[in-house]
Amino acid sequence: MKRIASLFVVAFTLCARLVAQGGAIPEAEVLAVPTAMRFAAIHAAAQRDGWAPQSAALQVAGVRAYEREKPAAAEAWLNAFRWATLLGQSEPEFVPRWVQTVQAARLAHPNMPTRYDARPRLLAANLSPALQAWLVGNVAVSAEFFALLTPVDFAPRVLEILDELFKADPARFKTYVNLALAIAVVYDVPPPPDWPHAQVTNRALPRTLPPPAAAFAWWIKQEQRGRTYHSLARLGAEELKFVVDAAAPFNELEWIQGAADLPLAQLPRAYSMIRYRNDRLTGNQLVWPGATYTLPEIIATGGICPDQAYFATQAGKARGVPTLLFGGAGADGRHAWFGFLDGSRKWQLDAGRYAEQRFITGYARDPQTWAQFSDHDLQFLSEGFRSLPSFRQSRTHARFAAEYLALGNARAAGVAARKAVSYERRNQDGWELLIAAARKEGRDAKAVESLLREAALAFQRHPDLEAQYVTRVADSLRARGETTAAAEEVRRIATKHKPGRSDLSVQQARENVRRAMATQPLAEQIRVYNSAVDSYGRGEGIGFFDQVVAGFARHLVQLNQKAEALRALQRAHQALRVEPNSQLAGEFEALLKEIKAAKP
Repeated sequence: MKRIASLFVVAFTLCARLVAQGGAIPEAEVLAVPTAMRFAAIHAAAQRDGWAPQSAALQVAGVRAYEREKPAAAEAWLNAFRWATLLGQSEPEFVPRWVQTVQAARLAHPNMPTRYDARPRLLAANLSPALQAWLVGNVAVSAEFFALLTPVDFAPRVLEILDELFKADPARFKTYVNLALAIAVVYDVPPPPDWPHAQVTNRALPRTLPPPAAAFAWWIKQEQRGRTYHSLARLGAEELKFVVDAAAPFNELEWIQGAADLPLAQLPRAYSMIRYRNDRLTGNQLVWPGATYTLPEIIATGGICPDQAYFATQAGKARGVPTLLFGGAGADGRHAWFGFLDGSRKWQLDAGRYAEQRFITGYARDPQTWAQFSDHDLQFLSEGFRSLPSFRQSRTHARFAAEYLALGNARAAGVAARKAVSYERRNQDGWELLIAAARKEGRDAKAVESLLREAALAFQRHPDLEAQYVTRVADSLRARGETTAAAEEVRRIATKHKPGRSDLSVQQARENVRRAMATQPLAEQIRVYNSAVDSYGRGEGIGFFDQVVAGFARHLVQLNQKAEALRALQRAHQALRVEPNSQLAGEFEALLKEIKAAKP
């Protein structure tokens, strides 16, 4: 009864606001997906009065459909509400908030403009009325768009790109709308200077993307000529964004279609087509030495693993195959490989990845946000659960949980979020909303810790996510003064995953050392570091060196503790697996020289 009363208060409040604006939608109509006539009426009203005044009626309709347990209708009304909210914003409202979001996420980079000017107009001005009507009235496309859009997408440019592609050819836009969506969210801001990998200069490989219209036309032309291995009209925007992020120009992509003319199943062979240059490795020439960085040059002169991975990813993108370039740290050095979407639309993530090197996990960039993510995050796409009806229901519940939180009704948000994770336990947004609702309700730390543990259990097949939630449990325990219990949580999860995911142990060691560096006196910092090396560093490789050893040694040098820095380096050298003449051996030698040369 309390839940029903709580939901009624939300609906009553919204209805009162709506009645005051004079735009009620009949109850019978609310319980079904909006008709074409209703969408046309919404669009007509928006052209007359603006999009913002339409949002209250659409939000009420969504809430009412949700509370009557009509998920398809609720999602459709909610997406219409989200269109009204998005298009009804002004750029002076959106841009400063977006800049803050990007900065908070640490996604700003030197290739982005130093200033984003907000034009005195609504975001709706970036879409023609015809495209507004088509997008808002297309339930499936709206669902795809809002499932794709993130807070760090620069919406004014996203909408401009969509409008540009639509005006060029409306019929082709509608056929390849997911390709258009992918281009819009990838091309809204420029790529960072270390994309697609950092071992080539910006002079040799300018980090630029082509004009959106040219990209849209080029990939469609490749499909029409029978050169693509996937149907671009059937792939989702979430997959196509890993096609349109090609760094090579179109003339090189057309060249590689012939030079690496491999069936999709044999695409990994493109990696080994590049002769490996051991002389560059032994000479520590890890950055591409040429003045230019073209695909023909790479195959003619050979390269090292980032060049091999780059060549293979471009070969895939040229054929309409989503590809990813990964980099990771193994026992005795760093490595690069690639992943691709195979003919069964399953991600293959180990092309060029050497098992004997013990490369535990790799990292790539999401071309939509340019944020770093691991290949284990990509397992969500590979598992395919997001295409299941159960996940769609889960996502709907999560979205309404977010709406209830925004309306200030934490209890209703908690109920909706619980439904979200009940339908699909891998819905991480659902767990985060459930935890946020509990905090908003004022539930104590122990109750929140219980939810964090429940989330960790839900992700036990995804060790990195499980470790994140356990770490948050430990942080909460530590804040309550339960330091012993916090340490036990950390030790347990590190021990559990060390055999197969030692990178998680390395991350834990790094966090322990960084926490000590930030909060503890020098003697305690050294003790924590020594304990991390002894507990987590035995037999580890360059990943531990990068994340723990090098940072702490340089920290000691900055504190004018050169002798301690040398002792820290020696201790690590004894614990880690340092093979003669390996990259790791070279890193130790270089850091030793750096420490000895440091001036007091």
